[in-house]
Amino acid sequence: MIKYQDAGVSIDRGDALVNAIKKTAESTYTKGVLSGIGGFAALFELSQGLYKEPVLVSGTDGVGTKLKLALALSQHEGIGIDLVAMCANDVIVCGAKPLFFLDYYATGHLDLKIASNVIKSIAKGCQMAGVALVGGETAEMPGHYSGQDYDLAGFCVGVVEKSAIIDGKTVTPGDVLIGIGSSGPHSNGYSLIRHILDIKQIPLSSPFHGKTLGEVLLEPTRIYVKSICELIQRVPVKAIAHITGGGLLENIPRVLPQGMKPHLETELWKMPPIFDWLAKEAECDQQELMRTFNCGIGMCVCVAPEHADVTRKTLDQLGETAMVIGHVVRI
Repeated sequence: MIKYQDAGVSIDRGDALVNAIKKTAESTYTKGVLSGIGGFAALFELSQGLYKEPVLVSGTDGVGTKLKLALALSQHEGIGIDLVAMCANDVIVCGAKPLFFLDYYATGHLDLKIASNVIKSIAKGCQMAGVALVGGETAEMPGHYSGQDYDLAGFCVGVVEKSAIIDGKTVTPGDVLIGIGSSGPHSNGYSLIRHILDIKQIPLSSPFHGKTLGEVLLEPTRIYVKSICELIQRVPVKAIAHITGGGLLENIPRVLPQGMKPHLETELWKMPPIFDWLAKEAECDQQELMRTFNCGIGMCVCVAPEHADVTRKTLDQLGETAMVIGHVVRI
């Protein structure tokens, strides 16, 4: 085990990786970081006076079998962004500001180049989310993982004022659902995607709308943290759903009160070409597609009808692609 905090690792390649990680992590440090990498645990101070009743919000996730495509194409430069996004996007749905991030990297054989690229991409994701990479661990586990195979897990902690928690309790029938565009499948549904590629023998090098299919499928998950943080300062958002495993049909209901459900109008938005391709190759109907993938909607916010226009315009100004995708109804 090579802990990022453990600067005294005796293995030469461990030393090299730890030194590289320290430099990379330091580039993400924010005001609250009290301890750098080198101890057994990281310290982070909540700014005095900013919160009357601070509530810590935590999230953990991984990248899943999208890693298999990264290994197949030897492209690891964006996979860390996926990791940060999957965790930080979950934390922001409560209205919390993500503060710091830790990761866990496990492999059968430590390849310094691969590990370095992964950690650098995690740091890039942290910078995009405005969080500090305060630590983590790299575990070399021969016999458990084969060759250069590796797995990733991430852990994110944020904070929100207790009175400002977004929990969906104020949602009422007629409230508007506004979707925020995704960058592709993000990090969900890749077991099915890989099954399609294997069964139909489709090369990742196949051309696809000006790119290769592999490039489209490895597009990193979009990080919505800064846009959502800004939005909730301007608009009274009632609920937020991160569209991950289970797609649109299972994730939006998770943030709605009992007795209510989303009524989605698929004609209101155009799905990116990759989802049309997936529907065709998987031979699944729209219902199943929406239960498996985000279908072009990476995040969904729920607001009162009178706030729908300003919400959409605000998100557009913040660089997102926002669109009305439906409304809330009684079951």
